[in-house]
Amino acid sequence: MLDLIPSNFVVITLPIALQVVVLGFIGGILSGFIGSGGAFFMTPGMMNLGVQGNIAVASNITHKFGKAMVGSKKHGDLGNVDKKLSIFMLFTAAVGIQLAVYVMKIMSGDSHDAGKSAATDLYISLVFVIILSIVSLSMLKDIIKSQKEETTGPSTKIVEFLKQYRLYPLIYFPVADVYVSLWVILICGLATGYLAGTIGVGGFIGVPAMIYVFGVPSAVAAGSELYLAMFMGAYGALNYAYQGMVDIRLTALLYGGSLFGIYIGAYGTKVVKEIYIRLVTAVIILLCVISRMIAIPMYLQQLGIITMDASHNVYFNTASKLMLYFSGISGGMLILFFVFRAYFQRQRIQASLTTHTPKRIVSQQYV
Repeated sequence: MLDLIPSNFVVITLPIALQVVVLGFIGGILSGFIGSGGAFFMTPGMMNLGVQGNIAVASNITHKFGKAMVGSKKHGDLGNVDKKLSIFMLFTAAVGIQLAVYVMKIMSGDSHDAGKSAATDLYISLVFVIILSIVSLSMLKDIIKSQKEETTGPSTKIVEFLKQYRLYPLIYFPVADVYVSLWVILICGLATGYLAGTIGVGGFIGVPAMIYVFGVPSAVAAGSELYLAMFMGAYGALNYAYQGMVDIRLTALLYGGSLFGIYIGAYGTKVVKEIYIRLVTAVIILLCVISRMIAIPMYLQQLGIITMDASHNVYFNTASKLMLYFSGISGGMLILFFVFRAYFQRQRIQASLTTHTPKRIVSQQYV
């Protein structure tokens, strides 16, 4: 009988399926709230469940297409999407994705080779840790500095620095209400695409770049990144599927949770202060980085780089998984707290207006 499930794909049991749905739900909330595809949470989450790194990235970027389409539609309704900016970034983002797929194909080689699998997982983890550590620590530093200086907006130092040089051509983006050099846009697009194709996390370059380099408001950066992610996801999915790395079962399970969670996160951008959005983003990224760092010794042991009893790998994997779930669940709960608090406050205001309006009308009739 024909084996329809490739041998390098993980066996999906009911507990694994439920965990993937939970990963999708939390990733959806985070995606709608901070503009990232949520892959910084979902990709390592799947790897902790035994999914090979390249399969996790490929399946997640395939899922990213549909989720980003829903999220960008919601943000578009809220007026948070600058389509012109996203399309300009897309040109080099596609090149970055193609480069990432090529590198991943070389790294993975024969997918049945355990050594190649560990090498791919280590490569993804190292890129994840290095890039996102820089992003999260930079964001935290900026938030602390803005609090000391009693400002609520993000730092504009890079924006002001680039304005001095006026690197023509300068392009105006109406929704974001900013002028940005074409060359700066293309470089940031390339970096966004490469990271999206390597670790599935393009948003953590794209969103900070829009905020700190372009000078775009946080809500517009989140919406525009999701609009860009819709096209990057489709392009990345086609490239990875051609290489046989997409596990459509994982993609469907991620959809099962994320398409609901993304609406909650998108609503949160309208009711939560911008500084809280940046703070939640930075803290969650940093916790996810720590989760990946915990797993690195396991891959080093599998490659024979360090000497360690293989039986200890299960402890590293469990600790990494627990830290990841702590970061995602705590971040998701915090976002839900802000969203529901704002919702109930609005309901109380509406109820108060409904209660007092008739009294004012009656009193006016007897005056």
